[in-house]
Amino acid sequence: MGVATTSFLIFAASQVGTPGPANMALMSVGARYGFVAALPFVAGVALGKQLVIWPVGFGLMELANRAPWVFEGLKYLCVAYVCWLAWKIANLRLTPQTGGDNPPGFRAGLLVHPLNPKAWAMILAGFTGFVVAGTPHFQATFTIAGILLACQAVFHPIWAFAGDRIAHVVAGRPAEKYLMWTLAGLTVASVVFVVFGGGAQE
Repeated sequence: MGVATTSFLIFAASQVGTPGPANMALMSVGARYGFVAALPFVAGVALGKQLVIWPVGFGLMELANRAPWVFEGLKYLCVAYVCWLAWKIANLRLTPQTGGDNPPGFRAGLLVHPLNPKAWAMILAGFTGFVVAGTPHFQATFTIAGILLACQAVFHPIWAFAGDRIAHVVAGRPAEKYLMWTLAGLTVASVVFVVFGGGAQE
C-alpha cells in the first residue's frame, strides 16, 4: 500500500509547470501588478488546490459515482468561469494605473483551483493512477497534497515573475494587445482540452 511518489512527482511537475488557467492567471496578475504585489494571489492559488485535494481524498469520488449529473454541471460551470477569466485577461492592459485598481489578493487566489478543470483532472489522475489500492485515505491524501503543494511553491511564483518581466518589455506597445489575447487564447485552449479533449480522463 502507498503512493508511487517518484512517478507522481514527475507527473505533478509536468502538470503544474505547464500552461493552464491558473498559470495564465498568475502570469497575467504578475504582468499587470508586478511580482511582489502578486504574491498574496500566488499564495492563495497554491493553497486553493488543497480545497479540492482533501475532499477528493476523503470521499468526493464516491459522490461523483452516485450523482454524476452534479459533476457534469460543475464541469460546465468551470468552463464558463475560465472563459470569463480569459475575457478579463484579453482586455487587461499592463500599463500601471494611478489609483482604484488593486491587485487580486489571497482570497481571490483561493477560488482559482476549485474552479479550474485542469486542477480537478490532475488531482483525480493522482488518486486513480498513483495510489495503490487499499492505501489509507489520510496517507494517500497527505502525500498527494504535499507533492502538489511543493510543485506549486516552485512553479507558481515563476509564472507570476515571468508575467512581471514580460510586462517590462511590452507594456504600452502594440505587442501588448496581442500578448494578452494570446494568453487568453491559451487559457481557453487549456480548459477545452482538459474538458472536451480527453485530458480529464487521463
